[in-house]
Amino acid sequence: MADHVTEEQMSHFTTLATKITDSDALCAALADVGFDDVEVHDQAQPLYGYRGDRRVDVAHVIVRRRHVGRASNDIGFVRGSDGHFIAAISEYDRRKYNEAWLGRVTARHAYHLTTRTLADQGFHLADETTDRDGTVRMVLRRVQ
Repeated sequence: MADHVTEEQMSHFTTLATKITDSDALCAALADVGFDDVEVHDQAQPLYGYRGDRRVDVAHVIVRRRHVGRASNDIGFVRGSDGHFIAAISEYDRRKYNEAWLGRVTARHAYHLTTRTLADQGFHLADETTDRDGTVRMVLRRVQ
């Protein structure tokens, strides 16, 4: 679930603080929820509105509007000074890409970060099931 520390309007974009910290895991999470074409930038890049107009809002991880939906704006994630990403989602797009959607992205980010960390520690995923409530259960084995 998104951690709502701040919420403010910037040029019709609303920002939501998240617990997301890793851009690779964020990209994998976005792919899990249907966004395979994601841009990642070292320097934050401008976001664009539904008319193709350049906004003052910038982001490091961007799903361009053509992938979001007809008449949509870009969806962006800007890295905050504390290392966490802040989601920038337009008021219009928040109808579909709301707190519940961001919660799913955050959960998938945690999944990808966890599996990568465990693999780095010598574990591999032997089995995985997902409960009806979305809880993921993993059986791990240590590679010898």
